[in-house]
Amino acid sequence: MKKLVFILLFFLVVALDSAVFANSSLHSADYDSLTSKVDRIFAEWDKTNSPGCALAVIKNGEMIYKRGYGMANLEYGLAISPKSVFRIGSTSKQFTATAILLLAEQGKLSLDDDIRKHIPELPEYEAPITIQHLIHHTSGIRDYLTLMYEIAGLRNDDFLTDGEVLDLIARQKELNFKPGDEHLYSNSGYFLLSVIVKRVTGKSLRAFAEENIFKPLGMDNTHFHNDHTMIVKNRAAGYSPQKEGGFRINMTALDMIGDGGVFTTVEDLHKWDMNFYHNKRGHEGDDLIKKLLTPGKLNNGETLDYAFGLRVSDYRGLKMISHGGSFVGFRAEMIRFPEQKFSVICLANLSTIQSPTLARRVADIYLADQFKQPDTKYKAESVDATQFIERAPEKLNDYTGTFRNPVTGRIWKVFLEEGKLSVKTQGGSQFQIAPINQTQFRPVSSSVELTITFERQHSNKPSRMHVSREGEKTESYEAIQVVSPTSDQLAEYVGQFFSDEVQVTYKVVLEEGKLFIRHGNKHKNYPKEPLEPTLKDMFVVSFMGIHFLRHDPGKVSAFKLNVGRVKNIRFVKKD
Repeated sequence: MKKLVFILLFFLVVALDSAVFANSSLHSADYDSLTSKVDRIFAEWDKTNSPGCALAVIKNGEMIYKRGYGMANLEYGLAISPKSVFRIGSTSKQFTATAILLLAEQGKLSLDDDIRKHIPELPEYEAPITIQHLIHHTSGIRDYLTLMYEIAGLRNDDFLTDGEVLDLIARQKELNFKPGDEHLYSNSGYFLLSVIVKRVTGKSLRAFAEENIFKPLGMDNTHFHNDHTMIVKNRAAGYSPQKEGGFRINMTALDMIGDGGVFTTVEDLHKWDMNFYHNKRGHEGDDLIKKLLTPGKLNNGETLDYAFGLRVSDYRGLKMISHGGSFVGFRAEMIRFPEQKFSVICLANLSTIQSPTLARRVADIYLADQFKQPDTKYKAESVDATQFIERAPEKLNDYTGTFRNPVTGRIWKVFLEEGKLSVKTQGGSQFQIAPINQTQFRPVSSSVELTITFERQHSNKPSRMHVSREGEKTESYEAIQVVSPTSDQLAEYVGQFFSDEVQVTYKVVLEEGKLFIRHGNKHKNYPKEPLEPTLKDMFVVSFMGIHFLRHDPGKVSAFKLNVGRVKNIRFVKKD
């Protein structure tokens, strides 16, 4: 009899833990229908031979569904569970911002402080950079990860100290833009915030967050990971797919935190999520939460969608608070619909899993009757094939051309291939598009989510192309006439070019009538493709944009390199 009672209690605990009865308004049949739909979203990773995700669905403070899909560790055959510990990448930034706000409340710093007050070794630029600039990604400081990996040529297993990364940032003679003029995501800003926390308190960000955020909230399985040799109980490994099939382990020796570095579980993030509704610090805490959700502003008065390590945006007509993260095989997303008191947390340990998309798809299921807009604005999967309109190849040809983003310098090419219109982005991504009306096109594949709108002025050919994605600003590209340099003209660019800001030499060579750029680091064997000319003295290849400079019309003396979150870093030609 005692054994029977124990078994019944055991099954009751399991049922409660899976949250079937967590929301009394949800009938069992409805619950089963919803969760089966959710499980289908994650079915491709719900295997014993694949990495996957941990998921938590939260409604009115209760975790109404939590599950693990796939494996936390393929070597030991350990399955993912809600207790698995994941690296969450940039989703960590909200905790760094919270630490800064706590210090501001304590009077130990001001958000308007010039950062050189705390980090005097940084250069004095044309205008002061404040702590608030760092928080809202409006500082103009170049992204240190782009500098290290994409430009300097470091690898994931290279080790750098905090001091060496700070030296790298301090060597940058220019900013991407004047502080406050633009918004451009930069991990450097949040790394520098961690430096400021340490200099103001005498404690690492890890220790400060443990004492002031994680411990008070009972987040016992959460920490800033500033020691890559540390043992972490229930840690999930990060993976990426191999071309020949299977997976490889992703890892890093970097111990920088602030911009990332938080290790946590979906269960602990549930506690963090609840703090936004029931802050344990009373009225003072409510003020803190309000500040966390306050978006930044540019110098021209434009309000951003980026607050304190959180994005404040709109999804299908509902207010949404979110932030994603991605690093060394991990993908994280945490979205909150504050007016509905509904949240989804999706932590993945495979680099190709699109956690933001998956989290929104889960929200689509649970909030289906509350959204104010249909799910058709950006998603190609929401466009049935019958909604594409037929256009003859000769008509589609009117949309072809090369388009350049005047802000980033990035190039997109639109071309006809076997009677179908295709797009090739700078970096090599290629996909087919089809018209939904006279000016708008969407990808045929549901794995690409965007809308392309062509704009014409006094010509059959479009003069501009606008690219819209969910949750992002529309990007505009201008049609350009591509130049075609002769071999003699290409020879003018040949030489060795050095940057003292990243301490790297690039070599530009001419081979078989094509121009190539070679990295000075022997471990970097890309880009393998030749430079493609665009405008005069301008080339693109892979993720790079290169603008050669001349002291006089006949001699190339330097080039400026644009790579993602780094603009106009100068390389000077050696004699």
